[in-house]
Amino acid sequence: MSAPDSLFVRAARAQPTERTPVWFMRQAGRYMPEYRAVRKEYSLIEICKRPEIAARVTIEAAEILQVDAAIIFADLLLPLEVMGLPFHFSAGEGPKIERPVRTPEDVANLRTDHAADLGYVSEAVKLVCRHFGDKLPVIGFCGAPFTLASYMIEGGGSRHYLFTKKMMYSAPAAWNELMRKLVAVTAEYSAEQVRAGADTIQIFDSWVGCLGVEDYRRYVLPHVKDMVKRLQKSSVPVIYFGTDSSTLLPSMQESGADVIGLDWRIPLDTGWQSLGFKGAVQGNLDPVLLFADWKALKSRAEDILRQAAGRAGHIFNLGHGILPETPVENVKALCDYIREHSAEFKIEPKAKRG
Repeated sequence: MSAPDSLFVRAARAQPTERTPVWFMRQAGRYMPEYRAVRKEYSLIEICKRPEIAARVTIEAAEILQVDAAIIFADLLLPLEVMGLPFHFSAGEGPKIERPVRTPEDVANLRTDHAADLGYVSEAVKLVCRHFGDKLPVIGFCGAPFTLASYMIEGGGSRHYLFTKKMMYSAPAAWNELMRKLVAVTAEYSAEQVRAGADTIQIFDSWVGCLGVEDYRRYVLPHVKDMVKRLQKSSVPVIYFGTDSSTLLPSMQESGADVIGLDWRIPLDTGWQSLGFKGAVQGNLDPVLLFADWKALKSRAEDILRQAAGRAGHIFNLGHGILPETPVENVKALCDYIREHSAEFKIEPKAKRG
């Protein structure tokens, strides 16, 4: 770990902190002119595969915003390639999987012995850790097995996850084998990021909100539990985040993750209460509020800080990633506000007078 005693890591362990740490999902992205300049020279995948460029993009965003953690610049789908599933990005349409996984034979053909080929990501982590030393913690990340499986099966994004659910329901043995293979690759890939210096790992389960509680518990939770257990052998806190997942929160907590990410569809205190106020939570401002005027943005940020009520273990973040056209000055202003004023919302226990 590069910064084990940082504000962010202590909050992730639900330890008391002097103020609320803040960082943002997709804090390095198209809303920043510096990132757009890099994208004129390199494609998204080229940035990911060139450690010095991925590190530069990661560092630049963290320093411009003055956040409390830097998340490594990478793409969720990178492990698909080393499993034998090529993909590409279509302009304006997102990722396209060239040969979707639809049959038990397709699952059987997926490889799990090439996770080391993703070493360019851990190289980027090393460079970022070297740059910041113990001044700023670094977040490594990976996709969750369900979300990666849904991309593999659907061939890209989806509204109804028809083919994914069809495999879950009709070919449970193939489904479980696919999930096991994904856990094997992503756990190894993430552990390598920790060995390179990452202070936490965030598991992104972007599409898990399409599932009902029963299906989540039957088809997904056992595999996420296994993944979290493997990652925690590295002794770093694990963050587990899903969108549209309010109904799943108590079940997601059973994964054993140290921090549960909340999206904006549930008030922060309600979400935390559904977890019994145990462990840490991260969130949960609607990313679109960053397009609002400062009065509205500040008011909603204050609401979230009030809902956290000074409990140990709140990491301020959005309920999903920063959107491409977001005004940079609003993101900076929000960071500044959390840094400078979140301590005012901390309710310290009063010392007893003798």
